[in-house]
Amino acid sequence: MNPIDTSRRAFLGRTAAFAGVALAPGVLLYEFAAAREAGQEASAAVRWGMLVDTTRCASGCTACVDACNAEHGVPKASRPTDAQWIRKVELKDLRTGAVRSAPVMCQHCAEPPCVDVCPTGASFKRADGIVLVDRHTCIGCRYCMMACPYKARSFVHEPTTGQKTDTPRGKGCVESCNLCAHRVDRGEKPACVDACSAAGHRAIVFGDLNDPSSEIALRVRSVATSQLRADLRTDNGVRYQGL
Repeated sequence: MNPIDTSRRAFLGRTAAFAGVALAPGVLLYEFAAAREAGQEASAAVRWGMLVDTTRCASGCTACVDACNAEHGVPKASRPTDAQWIRKVELKDLRTGAVRSAPVMCQHCAEPPCVDVCPTGASFKRADGIVLVDRHTCIGCRYCMMACPYKARSFVHEPTTGQKTDTPRGKGCVESCNLCAHRVDRGEKPACVDACSAAGHRAIVFGDLNDPSSEIALRVRSVATSQLRADLRTDNGVRYQGL
């Protein structure tokens, strides 16, 4: 796969009819609003990420999925077409027979294919690396779902209920893990991280990949970690240990 065409992405962001109003060169209204929601602008000095230790992730445990659903008002998935922000997958090494369980969600790529193909700018990446969908400009074309190598995005087919103030949802829109940006902006950890810790597994570490003294950066340097489909060179913000 060729590197993402960043100039094309910038062009789409500037010219999309409903993407937003330019406040300053390179700054759009929806980006400004998302970053300033907590009164503090997202900084490129930070790169938020997760490290999932599959050796600690318990098979059959759905604490992270349940917490995500509760935090964002997403009903439990019962059909293949239902929205699902995190899904648990079971992986088996055919050579050794070893089985690993792991959550898969939006990988918050540094070079997100979903952003590159979005015709309206609804899919965008904050300065701190969090990839989001603005449902007000999403037209439901689902190009981003086709472009995502991780099947991390869902289309909302039915009217939504149980709306959460921090995470508005809507029929006809695409949505995915937003790394609990509203919690992160308040200095908290994503809901799945807290739930995994409360369940006693502590399989998910969250933090600033750019901070060499952070727990996640120290772990990434000291143990073997991997990115899903590293061959695609999307530079994922979610890393896995034990795969």
